[in-house]
Amino acid sequence: MSTTRRDFEVRGGRLAGYQLCDGDGPPVLAVPGITSTSRNWVAVARRLGDQVRLVALDLRGRGASAELPPPFGLDSHVEDLLAVMDSLGWERVVLLGHSMGAYIVSRLGARHPDRTAAVALVDGGLDVGPPPGSEPVDLDVALGPALARLRMRFPSRSAYLEWWRQHPAIAGQDIADPDLEAYASHDLVGIEPELRSSVSEAAVRADGADIMTAGGPADELTVPAKLLVAPRGLLDEPRPFQPPELVRRWAAGSPDQREAIEVPDTNHYTLALGARGAAAVADAVLGLAADTSPPAGQPLARD
Repeated sequence: MSTTRRDFEVRGGRLAGYQLCDGDGPPVLAVPGITSTSRNWVAVARRLGDQVRLVALDLRGRGASAELPPPFGLDSHVEDLLAVMDSLGWERVVLLGHSMGAYIVSRLGARHPDRTAAVALVDGGLDVGPPPGSEPVDLDVALGPALARLRMRFPSRSAYLEWWRQHPAIAGQDIADPDLEAYASHDLVGIEPELRSSVSEAAVRADGADIMTAGGPADELTVPAKLLVAPRGLLDEPRPFQPPELVRRWAAGSPDQREAIEVPDTNHYTLALGARGAAAVADAVLGLAADTSPPAGQPLARD
């Protein structure tokens, strides 16, 4: 699997992307979650192989894009994605987003259907904010250990990897250790014994607050879309990140265009990083790509 880095001019500097699949198939732009990076997609990319061209991003405030300045928020990330697509010469793409990434690609797909061939949502995109008139969600409660991790310091790379191995959503799951190592290593910055996550807490708080007030951008999609959901949550608890009633309502809102798929024995993390989840995500992406391919003689733009 390739991990060729490609940098893109965006507001305030350069956004880092990585070409994880370099096939001759349709272009796919992959967007990670709120405290994740491009390496969120290593298992999915391996399953996709040479069937697509997949570029995975380090979002503003994360990974190799950590130094990009604010403002953050969904609109800012959509602006960055459009700049990436323009730089690559990709007129229409399959958008793939996990968790917060699903909210970002939903907004892009809803507002720019002419640039969107289809959307694959991985455990995200629906309205999980508080009901109107109720108290705002406490991000420290909602994100819990994900936020706490950003303040932690680790004496070595192996210590950080071991922290991830013991994470409630990771321990004992079907995640290949090399994939977890790639995921952890790409996120780590600093000098031993003061290593830390690359992810900006300011970016996470701004993005998280925006998601809680943005509603469900997936409800606005008019392009073909599949929503893959895990039956277990952020800490492998038996509470899905996307409430089942919202999932059913979303799919029923446009049954000709939308499909909801529950992937058994997965949680919020393993739906992207685990073997079972990665296989389901890859199948969804390939299905959407096949259904939305242009007629012969009218290929999607290639960079």
